[in-house]
Amino acid sequence: LAAHSSFIEVAYLLLNAELPTATELAKFDDTIRMHTMLNEGMLSFFKGFRYDAHPMAMLSAVVGSMSAYYHEEMDAANPVHRDIFAHRILAKLPTIAAAAYKLNIGQPFIYPRNDLNYCENLLHMLFAVPAEPYEIDPVAAEALDLLFILHADHEQNCSTSTVRMAGSSGANPYSAIAAGISALWGPAHGGANEAVLKMLDDIGDVSQIGKYVDKAKDRNDPFRLMGFGHRVYKNFDPRATLIRDMCHKVMEKLDRKDTPMFDLARELERIALQDEYFIEKNLYPNVDFYSGLIYRALGIPTSMFTVMFALGRSVGWAAHWREMIADSNGKISRPRQLYTGPVARDYIPVNKR
Repeated sequence: LAAHSSFIEVAYLLLNAELPTATELAKFDDTIRMHTMLNEGMLSFFKGFRYDAHPMAMLSAVVGSMSAYYHEEMDAANPVHRDIFAHRILAKLPTIAAAAYKLNIGQPFIYPRNDLNYCENLLHMLFAVPAEPYEIDPVAAEALDLLFILHADHEQNCSTSTVRMAGSSGANPYSAIAAGISALWGPAHGGANEAVLKMLDDIGDVSQIGKYVDKAKDRNDPFRLMGFGHRVYKNFDPRATLIRDMCHKVMEKLDRKDTPMFDLARELERIALQDEYFIEKNLYPNVDFYSGLIYRALGIPTSMFTVMFALGRSVGWAAHWREMIADSNGKISRPRQLYTGPVARDYIPVNKR
């Protein structure tokens, strides 16, 4: 899919379990394009945030507010309403994300354009300004499309489980997605690519790589190489090969001022793929190692990295919610706990304790 498809086609596949025909794809793509605008009241909502509010905080809050704007067509028992929800969350999330970014940098909101595809439209809303035309880089749009495909769904991870848990109560699905966004915000989940750039900043220079590689090999040293290995893919992350090629393609088009960071990343990558210690431990560069570099190259700030993750994962969340709600045997999620505390204790009046 990552090699041959598009994110919109993959979104259709996740929501419908089959790849679309040309006609079905065109209709689905048109539906998403035509639902990208936000209710003007939602834009006013943005103006209530501080200028320096974290984009993930705004994303979670505004998505949660969608249940107040789009409640008339939200009967979860109605399959048509479930489709409308999935289409709306997929279509409007990039507009919400771009509005959060614009608020942070003090620029006016940019309205979506129906003539642009999903990733082109996102780039337009992020980087265009009213004062001059904005030319969309096709390589940037291609890179985003690939990243969104590779992040679209990934089993029962923390944020997906959160969406299903919240949604199992029958809560409005927009609030369930907002809960998933909050879970994704945690640095142990959606912040891995941000941690990679911080690590590269800490290393600082190609000449320091040997020193930090030695630190990574030392069991008594707390330093860890971020973006290497994967808890699910024990031998190799199959997503990494495709995203590596795209990362190099994007870096070839960079402004030279950013070159030191990417030279450092290339050298660290080279060592990791050849060093016997890394090979033996299966510490290969993973998708997070490359995705942060791509976002950096495209001019997307670190604070927006997890937001971009959420854009790709939104369709996976929606597909999981629809699957769960459509199950006639579904029940509210209620994980069991085994109590291991003290046995029964008699109550002692406060004046005798």
